[in-house]
Amino acid sequence: MIKEIKSNRFGEKAILLTWKNEISPKIIEDINNFKSSILQKKHTQITDFIIGYNSLLLKYNDDFNFSQEIEELKNLYEKRNLTSQNIKFCWEIPVCYNTDFGFDIENLSEKLNLSVDEIIRKHSSVDYTVYFIGFLPGFLYLGGLNTFLEVNRKATPLLNVPKGSVAIGGKQTGIYPNESAGGWHIIGRTPINFFNLENDLPCFAKSGDQLRFKPISLKEFKRIEVEIALSQYEITKTVIHD
Repeated sequence: MIKEIKSNRFGEKAILLTWKNEISPKIIEDINNFKSSILQKKHTQITDFIIGYNSLLLKYNDDFNFSQEIEELKNLYEKRNLTSQNIKFCWEIPVCYNTDFGFDIENLSEKLNLSVDEIIRKHSSVDYTVYFIGFLPGFLYLGGLNTFLEVNRKATPLLNVPKGSVAIGGKQTGIYPNESAGGWHIIGRTPINFFNLENDLPCFAKSGDQLRFKPISLKEFKRIEVEIALSQYEITKTVIHD
């Protein structure tokens, strides 16, 4: 269909577009820009979309002519705006790496042959790209983990990972938006809510945004937790300029 992009019918009312098989900020930016172009032109036809590391699934409200639709998408892609059409933010997420919360960080220190302070410094000195949201509502798939922090997931997952836990697994880092099972190594916790149905946007971050972790003390964690409960806390964010 489109150079370097594969297209496949996905059931009767969906099309799956797949880019080059790699995790890349440039690819996710291209996906988001193309998605915006499609929704501008076909907002009455598209009922939903799902973004992956290198894919875009389009769900239609009715049956369609596959060949004709692919041709229309090809024309849209060729005429797309190469400049980002979406405002992107870098969100500053406070994280307490205290061992009360990061109960795996000392074991991880031994596995990685890094001090706890080195783990915290390497983990909090990167701007992570938000690729997509999945697994759990509000669970962000983040790219950009320092290679020195890459580690195999736990052989035996925990049944109850606390809400807000910040963890490392494989080549990724992430935040558990709610209590759930999980096999990643827990290194800290954030008081920030990543999924709230009472908000207009249940998850504030979106594909293409960035996250930066800010180390905080246990005292700061408790203060922010109270401010959030009283709706007095606002997440620090800055606009990303391409």
